[in-house]
Amino acid sequence: MKVISWNCNGAFRKKFHLIEEMLDVDLMVIQECEDPAQSTKIYKEWAGEFCWQGRNKNKGIGIFSRSSFKLKKLDWNNNNLESFLPCRVNDSINLLAVWTKQANSPNFPYIGQLWKYIQLHKEKMKASPFLLVGDLNSNSRWHTWDCWWNHSDVVRELEEIDIHSLYHQYFNEVQGNESRPTLYHLHQFDKPYHVDYAFSSSTIFIKDENYINVGKADKWLAFSDHMPLIFNISD
Repeated sequence: MKVISWNCNGAFRKKFHLIEEMLDVDLMVIQECEDPAQSTKIYKEWAGEFCWQGRNKNKGIGIFSRSSFKLKKLDWNNNNLESFLPCRVNDSINLLAVWTKQANSPNFPYIGQLWKYIQLHKEKMKASPFLLVGDLNSNSRWHTWDCWWNHSDVVRELEEIDIHSLYHQYFNEVQGNESRPTLYHLHQFDKPYHVDYAFSSSTIFIKDENYINVGKADKWLAFSDHMPLIFNISD
């Protein structure tokens, strides 16, 4: 199964063709996209099999199948945390699409939202195979000294239930020292960061058999300040 995760920076109804032209994928996890059910006819027809979650129709998370994979949205309580979309893929893999936000939280913004979500649903995540994909808006470089739910804590919580970052496994890089940026903030080359991730159960990502890569800025920066994360897993 070949998967792409991409924060499209909005207006996905005008950009979905880029994936068809540049990449051959089975499953798409798209952040900042519109709800196809409330958008243009051509976008709705293209969307086909999809799940979507958002606070308004113009910006949310979408999961789209380009193959014969069936998608079923899961009823996992989000407890007003933002933003999470759990979905069952082909009745075999639980996929959690993520786009963390500040969420008007003074104490648990961004990665703190994911930390809280993990506490709610850790038992469900233990059920292998499991996949967590999306824009976390986070990196271990941004730790603050008095925060006990930081990026490294989230990574540790996931590793304790055998869920690991595919990028870091594949490239043998450590958290916070990534050589391939997934974000050029405000489209500026002098502001590169790694904030987009894919985590999976070890049962569906075998380093010698599967792969992961990051899209190149010369191809994608004109459309979003985020680069797509592309990987394949055993389905």
